Amino acid sequence: MRHSLESLATFAQVAAAGSFSGAARALGKRQSTVSETIANLEVDLDLALFDRSQRQPVLTEAGQTLLAHAHQVLAANERLNRAASQLAGGQEPRLTVVLSDTFQSDTFETTLSAIDQRYPALRFECLIAEHADVVALVQQGRAHLGLMAAQQDYPPDVAQATLAELSEITLCVGLGHPLAALPRVGLQDLASARELRLSTVAMTDQLAPPARPVWSAPSYLMLLEMASLGFGWTELPRWMLQRFGQGRLHELAAPGWPRHIKVDAVWSTRRTLGPAGAWLLHSLAGV
Repeated sequence: MRHSLESLATFAQVAAAGSFSGAARALGKRQSTVSETIANLEVDLDLALFDRSQRQPVLTEAGQTLLAHAHQVLAANERLNRAASQLAGGQEPRLTVVLSDTFQSDTFETTLSAIDQRYPALRFECLIAEHADVVALVQQGRAHLGLMAAQQDYPPDVAQATLAELSEITLCVGLGHPLAALPRVGLQDLASARELRLSTVAMTDQLAPPARPVWSAPSYLMLLEMASLGFGWTELPRWMLQRFGQGRLHELAAPGWPRHIKVDAVWSTRRTLGPAGAWLLHSLAGV
């Protein structure tokens, strides 16, 4: 290695202070030590970093360019040390969160940015699943935390906390579907048309054959595509209708719709959440 982190830190401090004496005071070193460190760094790099022809040292053009790289190296070293400290203190190396499309929060992107800043060594993974599949992934240990449409009951080894925000579910069909022409639809209208139903992997074997033609899919996004092609009516989270269904889907006016549902955070009681997982749970659900 041609230069040390200490020499780069000294270089950055001299540039910030505007003088060798100022950098020496900030670093708690002798001015001669600071001057020698910079001189050795210039030898190692085979470049003049400062113009010493004036009363105070001024960055050369090469020095200005390398200063930006020095800051990057020092910042990367700080992140490495912080990550190592967190891992040594028990932080989990990986956090997997399984999300239902019923969960949509305007603050989630901010939360992810906070995770990135707080836990730089964390390998963060997002999965998408619905209903029983979310619970199964948490029980199996494949996911540490799940966010899903609230259920009335959970297995005894799954804990839950309800989020403050509600999700809005709409009833939709493709623009060319016959139901789209009706000002309001009733239960009989829905019963006479094909339903596009959410069907999770975990519950497939438990479903009784439907009394009428039903198509199913494991994700809301697939149901949206089916509905937009005119294959039937379906339930969709409003955020998905607004983001992906504009100009393709029609929201039906029906008794009891749209519906507002609670969203739960779920986790396994057989496994302790690490610091990052516990922080995320507290940020989302306040527990």
